[in-house]
Amino acid sequence: MYFAVLMILLHCPSLKAQDNVITINKVELTVPSPKVKNGKSIELTCIVDISKSASFQIQHAFSFYKDDSPLYNTTSEQDRARYKIFPARFADSGSYKCSVEASGKSKSSNDLVVQVKGLSQPKLTALKTEVTEGEVVTLRCEEPEEKPPFIFLFNKISPNQQLQAKKKQELKENFASVDFPVEEGDRILRFHCIVTVNSAVGFEKSEASNITLVTVVEPFSHPKLTSKSPWNVTEGDRIDIVCTTILARKYEIEILIQKDRRILNSTRGQNSLTYSAIATMEDNGNYTCKVELGRVSKTTSMNLVVEELFAKPILTPSLTDLDENQRLSLWCHINGSPKANVSIIKRPPKNGTLLKTSSNFTIQVQVNDTGSYVCRAEIKGIIKESNPVQITVYAPVSEPVLSVANLSTEMVLGETLMLRCQSMSGTPPINYTLFRGNRLIHTITVFNNTYAEFRDKQTKLNNLREYRCEASNRHAYAKRSSYKMNITVIAPVRNISFGSLPHGEVEDGGNINFLCIVGEGSLPINFRIFKENDQKPLFNESKMETRVLWQKESFSKQDAGKYFCEASNRARATVRSNLLTVKVILASWQKGFIALFVLAVIAIAASGFWWYWHKKEKGKHPSMEMSGSTAATNSTSEKQASGQNHYTEFYPGPGYIEDSENPVKSADENKGPDHESAEVEYTEVEVSTPDPYKDSGENRHSDKGVSLPA
Repeated sequence: MYFAVLMILLHCPSLKAQDNVITINKVELTVPSPKVKNGKSIELTCIVDISKSASFQIQHAFSFYKDDSPLYNTTSEQDRARYKIFPARFADSGSYKCSVEASGKSKSSNDLVVQVKGLSQPKLTALKTEVTEGEVVTLRCEEPEEKPPFIFLFNKISPNQQLQAKKKQELKENFASVDFPVEEGDRILRFHCIVTVNSAVGFEKSEASNITLVTVVEPFSHPKLTSKSPWNVTEGDRIDIVCTTILARKYEIEILIQKDRRILNSTRGQNSLTYSAIATMEDNGNYTCKVELGRVSKTTSMNLVVEELFAKPILTPSLTDLDENQRLSLWCHINGSPKANVSIIKRPPKNGTLLKTSSNFTIQVQVNDTGSYVCRAEIKGIIKESNPVQITVYAPVSEPVLSVANLSTEMVLGETLMLRCQSMSGTPPINYTLFRGNRLIHTITVFNNTYAEFRDKQTKLNNLREYRCEASNRHAYAKRSSYKMNITVIAPVRNISFGSLPHGEVEDGGNINFLCIVGEGSLPINFRIFKENDQKPLFNESKMETRVLWQKESFSKQDAGKYFCEASNRARATVRSNLLTVKVILASWQKGFIALFVLAVIAIAASGFWWYWHKKEKGKHPSMEMSGSTAATNSTSEKQASGQNHYTEFYPGPGYIEDSENPVKSADENKGPDHESAEVEYTEVEVSTPDPYKDSGENRHSDKGVSLPA
């Protein structure tokens, strides 16, 4: 019984633990609105739904996240927790979620995207609120409650509400600074800035910042340009042009007076400047006064009109192109014929050479009188010159010299001939004309004392070509011709062929003729014959014809190989033939000797064969007789006495015949055992005469006694 009570007490805790079972059904994150205006609040509520096995309190651990980064943690027995972001900025836009942990179990909500619309207003400040013309305004725009990256847009607002903008991007800071130059005419400057941001959640633009005012102080007034001269200014009058300005305080300003792009006068550190001169027609035009200080520049302009005192003189020549020793007359006159001091001047030199103080001038010209002539007139200190008149005095050309550029009177067909023609004296421009025979080739005009260079391509083969050139200028009677020059045209060697007789083969010790022919080419032609891989030619000769025949005697096997021919002439172009292969064959007597030798070998072979065949036939004939006769010994004796053979054959018995190669069995070999058991008598025969035709083995065999049957 005690044991049963103990077991019940031990099972009680486990029964209690089984009663406190939970499961998390759902975790949800809510927000009043997923789109929030900048500056408002974001209220996040995390709600958990839990099922329990009994009614008991649970501690819930809530965790809030933004873009998967921890944001806020709290613990509560309630089934929900709240997190508030105030004020909401654009940087608070993103993806939110929450998670809940209870009794060792956890669960997360789905992602909730919250977007904050708009940016907070940026703040604009100026480093200086009062600046001088020529300085710069430094502005700083910041967005303190937002996070970068930003694009800052600075605007300068002109009085007519036009905007001058500057843009700057900032990736790490929430502020940016720019400089605006102060321009001429600026007085009160107004600025504002705008901030934009572009991120994964969208693009936003802030409202305009506060307007910042900057006052501009003028360092000097706009310049004033005046003339102290009378209203009607005539050539010879004195003109005084004055430029003045007013300084706000002592500045190191610079004043300039200029006409067109030419500066007439300048000063530094003063507030006025004067330009004075005697008026001429060149003084007509627009004058500008310019005052500068650093980057500040102010200008003003005025127009000055000068009336002409007298017209520009006119110089008239009798001729502009003259021959040597020809008469030249010059006349100078002024419209209206005012009383003036007139002179005639020649240039060069730059300042001119005074020829005569008069309105007319006559001279018999020489070459050195070539130049530019002007007429100069003066009234009341005003000097005017006429337009220059160019006078050219021509000396006749000398006899031109015709020469070849490369100093050679031989030219290759197809090349370009370069000829030079030059007259050593004569006034340029000089016209040079080249003739080939009586045909005009080309005309060149040379404007200095140098030669004319002609190019004539040799396209046709003429052994001799005749050239000359003519030179002429504007002299009335000048036209000179050079001596005639003969140019030899050389045709290069072309179309070479090479052969031999006999062709390709020659008997050993015989002669061979090599023939080298060219299709065209000017004579003489140099022929050379080579053996392949030899540097030194076997034949080298210059011929006044287009072919050459060379005989090589005693051609041997060492001379066999490949040969070629080269041909060249004064065109300095060498052509080479194809390779010709020459083989050496046996001479006729060598062929006859070989034929006799072969015939002798054949005869000896035939004799040997006949002897062999006759021997074989003789060996077969006695054995045939013995097979039909019982007197073998008589047959052998008759054979010895017949004298048909000079050697003796021996037979070991009536049943066996030995030939040198083929043993032939007789008919007795087929007899039965009665024949084998019969008694046979033998007679011993000695042969004392040796056979000289037997070899050593046969002689040894004949010396032995052979038993013949009785």
